[in-house]
Order: sequence, then C-alpha cells, then structure tokens
Amino acid sequence: MKETPEEVVDIFTDGACSGNPGPGGWGAILRSQGREKEMYGGGAETTNNRMELMAVIEALKALKRPVRARVHTDSQYVQKGISEWIHAWKKRNWLTAGKQPVKNADLWRALDHEAARHHVEWLWVRGHAGHAENERADALAQRGVDNYRG
Repeated sequence: MKETPEEVVDIFTDGACSGNPGPGGWGAILRSQGREKEMYGGGAETTNNRMELMAVIEALKALKRPVRARVHTDSQYVQKGISEWIHAWKKRNWLTAGKQPVKNADLWRALDHEAARHHVEWLWVRGHAGHAENERADALAQRGVDNYRG
C-alpha cells in the first residue's frame, strides 16, 4: 500500500458546453498551502460530460508529485463514475451493464490513471448554488467555451 502524502490540495472543477455537443470548456482551481492556481481549456465540438472529466484530468495532471487531493465537482457523473461505476466498467472490459461501450471511456481511463497517482477524495457540491469556488470554476469553464465559440 502506498504511503499517504501529507500535502493536501483542494481542487474545484467545472465543465460547460454551448450546445451539447458544441463548443465546450473546462475550468479548475487548485488550492494548497495558501496558494491558488487557475486553469482552463476547451474544445470545438464536445459535450458537457467530456468537459467535466477534462477539468479533473487536467487538474490532477498539473500536480507535480503525489498528494492528498480533495476534488470538489458539481458533476454527479464524474463523482459517481470514478468512485462507484468505474469498477464494474473495468471488470466488464469497458462495457455497461447493458453490454454497450462506456461513453467517454478514453477520458475515464485517463482519469483513472491520473487519480491512481494520488489519494483522492471525491466530493460533490451543488452547482450554481452560491458555492464560491464552484462559481469561479464555472467562470473559467465559460472562458474555455468562449475560446472555441465561432
């Protein structure tokens, strides 16, 4: 069993899409030891769920060493997917219970890989409910959308 790192990083993420599919964006805030880093990006033709996943993947990729991460997401798709559903998907070789390919399997694999480097606690927060960091992550995601909007 790997040793639990002492450093704790709070990560706040959000994804957004203008149309679904359509231009999309993701945003993330990383906070540790009184410092913050904001990140955002996006894609031209994507979905909200893909952007929610990308926000967490990119935030975890930005961590230079293993940490204890608390990921705050307003996406139950991400929170339940990584903490509950992924185990069965992997056992079924990335098929759903209905024997269909798991949507966004490429990103689920990437998230699984990045999360394995850290000790991650997955926390769901209600979106658009006045949670300050969630609102900031949403604004960053919108900035990502704007970069890809025609």
